[in-house]
Amino acid sequence: METFTGGEKIVAPIENPGREAILSRTRAALKKPATSHPATTSGDIFFPVGEPLDRFQKECGTNNTECLLTDSLAASTAAIAEIISALPAGPIFLQDAPILRRLSPVLANARKVQWSTEGLPADESQAAITLAETLVAATGSVFVSAACGGRGAAVVAPIHIVLAFTDQLVPDLEAAFARLYQNGTPQKNSMLVLVTGSSRTADIEKILVMGAHGPRRFVVALSPGEE
Repeated sequence: METFTGGEKIVAPIENPGREAILSRTRAALKKPATSHPATTSGDIFFPVGEPLDRFQKECGTNNTECLLTDSLAASTAAIAEIISALPAGPIFLQDAPILRRLSPVLANARKVQWSTEGLPADESQAAITLAETLVAATGSVFVSAACGGRGAAVVAPIHIVLAFTDQLVPDLEAAFARLYQNGTPQKNSMLVLVTGSSRTADIEKILVMGAHGPRRFVVALSPGEE
């Protein structure tokens, strides 16, 4: 029965034995010190990395990354230009870095270029070309940073192309983070992104959809070193 006293509604208590049982067990448990469990590890998460370059290529094939291994920077540039030439009309987004400034006449293939220092990629961008911070052999992954143009650089365009070099390749994530901190990358950038393959999802009826949350294609043009 509800009654009102001084403008406040008073509701008659309702018996709830289940609630009391739960509270009783909770009170009893709080009187005992928590059990301490020593930290344990289950061993390696990933298979050991033998030859990093071979492993990187294998993992790229597994995660739907197109790894273009070339013998020179010039060959990587030509391979990227060939991909760009086959895309529909539209601008190309480039990370504003000295090496890409130098290569842009070939990379863009006479298309309009939007540099990362000019703002976020336009919606009509057909490709984004950036540099890598480091490559992870164990997972076939690529670290990119805010220097590439922010989060939009890795998700807006339908194809993300990364120009990278074999001396950026490390065996695993532990080595990757060590390299990043050694180079001061986290201190210089507001964002670090680990990209593992192109965007894909099979959330709806287990039907694989490419490019659901980002680029449909992810390409790494990998050469021995900068010329």
